Amino acid sequence: MKGRIRIRALCATAITVVVTAGPAVQVAHARGDLDCSDFSFQEDAQAEFNRDRNDPNRLDDDHGRGRDDDIACEDLPRRVSPVAPIATPPPTVSPLPTRGVRGGLGGSSGPSDFEVAAGAGLAVGALGLTLGYVVYRRRLGSGS
Repeated sequence: MKGRIRIRALCATAITVVVTAGPAVQVAHARGDLDCSDFSFQEDAQAEFNRDRNDPNRLDDDHGRGRDDDIACEDLPRRVSPVAPIATPPPTVSPLPTRGVRGGLGGSSGPSDFEVAAGAGLAVGALGLTLGYVVYRRRLGSGS
């Protein structure tokens, strides 16, 4: 009787770990990081860039064109509008680097290799415990 309770507790724990840890992996790495692909038009990206001129989302990242020019996502299409564009304020000089991960300031772009391996290990362990429990129950049932 005690063996059954112990096995049930182990299986319940394994299932709980899998059910709670699986969805939490994506939540743990969810970020508010925006890329140019998140915008349909250059003006929308420019408005986001103008909210924080330190450019934490790297919207003014000119690939291979030298230094940044305070124009966000230049490759995106522009809206056709009869209204003249709003002049952007002059850039402010910041003593801090604004290049994010490439500037050595850290950051994350998703789960590391260790986290993926640990998650896979937990999933395989839980599956093994569940299968072991099923085999154990069948042997108990057929032996009586």
